[in-house]
Amino acid sequence: MDMGLDGKLVLITGGSKGIGLACGKAFAAEGARIALCSRTQENLKRAKEALLGASTFQADLIDAGAAAEMVAAVESRLGPVDVLVNSAGAARRTPPAELNPQAWRAGMDAKFFSYIHAIDPMVKRMAQRGRGVIVNIIGVGGKVAAPVHLPGGAANAALMLVTAGLGTAYAAKGVRVVGVNPGLTETDRVAERMLAEAKAAGISSEEARARSITHLPLGRLASPMEIAQAVVFLASPRASYITGTTLAMDGAVYPFVL
Repeated sequence: MDMGLDGKLVLITGGSKGIGLACGKAFAAEGARIALCSRTQENLKRAKEALLGASTFQADLIDAGAAAEMVAAVESRLGPVDVLVNSAGAARRTPPAELNPQAWRAGMDAKFFSYIHAIDPMVKRMAQRGRGVIVNIIGVGGKVAAPVHLPGGAANAALMLVTAGLGTAYAAKGVRVVGVNPGLTETDRVAERMLAEAKAAGISSEEARARSITHLPLGRLASPMEIAQAVVFLASPRASYITGTTLAMDGAVYPFVL
C-alpha cells in the first residue's frame, strides 16, 4: 500500500535505537528521507550504519536552546520537515519513598520537556507552512498510575493532553498532532526494566519476562516495527482526518473505552 510519503522529510527524535530507529526504517521503506536525532554520537553512528542514507543530528533535548538549534539545523541542511516523530527520553523509575522534588523535575525534563522542546519550534514552523504532522510516542503509563513510575507517568499523561490540545489548536493551520501509546515492546529499555524488576523481586530475568507476558492478552511483547508501522500510517495522508488523539497499542492490557 502506497502511504504517500515518498520524498517526505521525517525527523525522529530518539531515533538512534528502539522504536525510534524502527520508525526510521519503516519510513525509509516508504521512500521518505530520514533525519535522526539523539544525544549520543556513538548511538547515532550505529544507527547510521543500520539505516544507510539517514542524516544524523546530535542534541540533548532537555536543553531548549539545543533543541531549537537542532530543528533549525535540520531544516537548513535538508529542507522543511514534513513529519516530526518524538521518541526521545525516559524517566527514571523511583520508589515512592525515594521521591522528592528533584526526582519529579528530572522525570519531567527527561520525558515531557524533551518532547516539548522539539515540538514548540517545529509546530510553529509547520503552521507557517500550512502543513505537517507530529507523532508523539507516549508510554501507556500516562493512563494508569504505577507506584514506581510516577514522575514518568505524570510526564506521559501531560504529553497526552498536549497531543489533544495542540491537535485542536493547530488543526485549522493544516498541522496534525497525534500520539501512540505502546505497551511492553521488545526494546533495550524494556529489557532494562525487566532486569530491575527481577532484581527487586529476587527472581531471574527470564521469570520476570514470563510474568510480564502472562498479563498480555496477545501473549507476547510488541515488536518495535509493529509500533513503527502504526506511526507511519498516522503520519501518512491516509490518516488525514486523524488528529488530537492517541492510539492505544498495549495489546489490550488496558481495554478502556474513552
